[in-house]
Amino acid sequence: MTGPRTIVHLLRHGEVHNPGGVLYGRLPGFYLSTTGRSQADLVAKSLADADITALLASPLQRAQQTAAPVAALHGLDVVTDEGLIEADNKFEGKTVSVGGGALRRPQYWAWLRDPFTPSWGEPYLDIAHRMLAAVHRARAAAEGHEAVCVSHQLPIWTLRRFVTGQRLWHDPRKRQCALASLTSLVFDGTELTQVRYSEPAGESDPAQTGA
Repeated sequence: MTGPRTIVHLLRHGEVHNPGGVLYGRLPGFYLSTTGRSQADLVAKSLADADITALLASPLQRAQQTAAPVAALHGLDVVTDEGLIEADNKFEGKTVSVGGGALRRPQYWAWLRDPFTPSWGEPYLDIAHRMLAAVHRARAAAEGHEAVCVSHQLPIWTLRRFVTGQRLWHDPRKRQCALASLTSLVFDGTELTQVRYSEPAGESDPAQTGA
């Protein structure tokens, strides 16, 4: 036995109200849609019997709103952790789709020159490192129990690929990180021993704009 068993649940926020269909990234003013609020309630109910003693969340509004039902059910305060924030992206505020939107405009093509780092935003390795640091802060705070960290699709998926030894660049259309999904990291002491995944609020398209 290397130490107490602790589970850190990485919770992706629910659906966002985004009628303009933009890539909102870290921009302020993007909040949960009616569906997103229902998804937050569903995932909180799925965790009602979990031994949650620590709750951390990205500073962005949609993450804080998703954390609120979990906080209410477990009588916890939400600790804001900058390490859980959405990835920085040069395309913030623009419409982005395969073969359309800003990607069709030549003035932005230089941003696409390197898909491996990537050139259009925060390096994948930097995302993985800050997310892992946040997870270990949560693990330490909830040692021997369970913690929830509310974050965003790309940071959660990047961390999952990092801890399972996969290359970090990937096809965004194939991310397994649905809205209000749980990617759960099981630790014995400080050693990661298992990664689990579940979708308490159901499936969603990883490429869905506004998600």
